[in-house]
Amino acid sequence: MKGLMRKDPRVALCGLNCLLCQMNVGGYCPGCGGGAGQQSCPKAKCARDRGIFDFCAACKDYPCEKYEGVDQYDSFLPTSRMRTDMERVQRMGMEAYTAELEEKRAILDYLLEHWNDGRRKGLYLTAVYLLELEELRGAVEGVRMETPGDEEQKARAAKMAAALQRAAAQRGISLKLNKKPKQR
Repeated sequence: MKGLMRKDPRVALCGLNCLLCQMNVGGYCPGCGGGAGQQSCPKAKCARDRGIFDFCAACKDYPCEKYEGVDQYDSFLPTSRMRTDMERVQRMGMEAYTAELEEKRAILDYLLEHWNDGRRKGLYLTAVYLLELEELRGAVEGVRMETPGDEEQKARAAKMAAALQRAAAQRGISLKLNKKPKQR
């Protein structure tokens, strides 16, 4: 967004993990405050106008009406974790949090390169976003160790998807995104 440059665009102002966003993964967005970025984000515009360049949580009005209902829908990416992730950044510190985020992105890149049959990108993005790092490592490593390298890509992808679904189910997490109903 013009006029909004941030020191670390890997995590958005609102707490979303830009490195795990499908727009960033696809090369379409440099992250919140990382350049051209998402032009229509109302939170980024508000932060720029208020002179806040780290996180919305630094604003005296946080959480404001822009955060109402964000935990109910996540059809684009897991916005349901936005506030939880921002609190985690504050608790862990940016350096530790982004180190974890970078490792998750490396796992995501690995999944997309070696375990994708062309139909799993959304599932992998959501799983990497929502699962804890240890759970993610365990699921991926378990499937990697028991799957022959010459197995058909579709079967490989199905095994990985099932392992990620099991890991999510053990924590009571759904990897299906919740779409916001259309307003009439």
